[in-house]
Amino acid sequence: MEQSQPGPSIEPTAWPSARAAWSVAGLLFLANTMAFVDRQALALLVQPIKRDLHVSDTAMSMLYGLSFTLFYVLVGIPIARLADRSNRRTIIAASVFVWSIATATCGMARSYGALFAARVGVGAGEAGLSPAAYSLLADYFPREKLPTAMGVYVMGTYVGGALALIIGGLLSTVVPPSAMVVVPLVGAVKGWQLVFLALGVPGVLLAAAMRLIKEPARRGSPLETRVAPLSAFFAHVGLRKRAYLGIGLGFALMIFVGNGTGAWIPAFFERRFGWSTADIGHRYGLIVFFCGTAGALAGGVAASWLQRRSVKHGNLVAAIFGFSALIPVTIAFPLVGNPYVALALIGAMNFFAGFNFGGGLASLQDLTPNRMRALLSAGYMLTVNLIGGVLGPMAVALITDHVFHDPAKLHLAIAMSCAVASPLALICLLIGVRGVRATETLGDA
Repeated sequence: MEQSQPGPSIEPTAWPSARAAWSVAGLLFLANTMAFVDRQALALLVQPIKRDLHVSDTAMSMLYGLSFTLFYVLVGIPIARLADRSNRRTIIAASVFVWSIATATCGMARSYGALFAARVGVGAGEAGLSPAAYSLLADYFPREKLPTAMGVYVMGTYVGGALALIIGGLLSTVVPPSAMVVVPLVGAVKGWQLVFLALGVPGVLLAAAMRLIKEPARRGSPLETRVAPLSAFFAHVGLRKRAYLGIGLGFALMIFVGNGTGAWIPAFFERRFGWSTADIGHRYGLIVFFCGTAGALAGGVAASWLQRRSVKHGNLVAAIFGFSALIPVTIAFPLVGNPYVALALIGAMNFFAGFNFGGGLASLQDLTPNRMRALLSAGYMLTVNLIGGVLGPMAVALITDHVFHDPAKLHLAIAMSCAVASPLALICLLIGVRGVRATETLGDA
C-alpha cells in the first residue's frame, strides 16, 4: 500500500497454500450464510409478526433495519479496531456465538420491545464478522485472487437468505406461523417463534468450528502491519475521500435497494398475489439461492479475470456493469402484473446485486493498508447499514404508510424507492472510480 514513509517489505515468502486459503474462505462463507439465515428470517415472517404484535409497516421496518444498526453504532467500530490489532479468528467465533443465542432469544420474545432487543443482539453478526473476515481474506489471498474469494464469502449472503426463506417456508407448512406449539424448556410459542428457535441452534456449533481457522501473518511494509493510530487512518482516508465515499455510498445505495426490496418482497407477494408464507418461502427462496449465489460467484470470477489481464480498475469495471443492469430490473419487478414474471425479475436483481460485491469489496481492501482494513471495513459496514439497512426498508414503509396510506400499494412504494436509489447508486460508484484514478497521482503520499 501507499504510505508517506514506506519501509522495507516484510511480506512472507509465500502465500498460504490454496487448500488452506480456500478452507478458510469456506468456513467464512458458512459464517456469513448463518448470519443471513438469522437476519432474513424476519422478512418472511413480517405478516404473521405484524398481526400478532399489532404494529405498522414502519415499526416492522425498524425491527428489520434499525435494530441491527444500533449494535453497529455502539460496538462495531471498537470491535473492528480490536480486529486490526488482535486475533481475528477469536472475534469471528465470539460473534457467531452471540448472534446465534440472540436469534434463539427472538423465538422467546412476547412483545415488540423484547423482539427488538433480541434483534439488536443478532446485529452482532455482521458487526463482528465482516470486518474481521475481509481482513483475514486479504491476508490469505493475493490481489488477483481476492475478488473471487470475496465473491465466495458474499455468496453466503444469498445462501443464508435463501435458506431462511426455504426453512421458514417448510416449517410454516408443518406449523402455521400463527399456530401454538409447546417447546420443551421454553413453553408455548407461536409458529413464527419456532422458526427463530430452530435457526439459533446450528450457529453455536459453527462458533466452535471457527476455531479451526489459523490466524495468518499480516502482509505489507512495517508501517502497514503495525497498529495505525486513528490520526493516520483519517489522514489516509482524507487523501482518498472521493474514492472511499463514492464506492461506499454507491454500495450503500445498492444495499438500500436490496434491503428495501428484500424486507418487503414476501409481504409484496402475499398482498399483491395472495401467496402463502409456505409458497413464498419455497419459490422466492430458490430464486435467491440460485440467482444470488451465481451472481456473487460470477462477479468475483469476472473481477479476478479482469485483474489478471491488467484491465485498469478491473474490480470496479465489473461492478459498474452490475450496477447498470440493476436499474431497469429493480424498477420493473414491483409493477408487473404476473407473479412469475416478477419472480424472474427478482432473480435478475439478485444476480446483478451479487455480481457487484467481489470486485467492490476487493477494491476497498486494495486501497487500504493492512492494519486499517478492519476499521475501514467497519466504517463501510456502518455506512451501508445506516443507509441501506435502516433507510431502505423504512423508506418503503413510510411511502406505504404515509404517502399511499394503503398497505395494498406496497408494490408502488417499492418501485418509487428503487427509481430514485438505483440510478443514484451508479452515479456514486462512477464518482468513486474517478476517485480511485485520482489516487494514482498520490505516489507515496
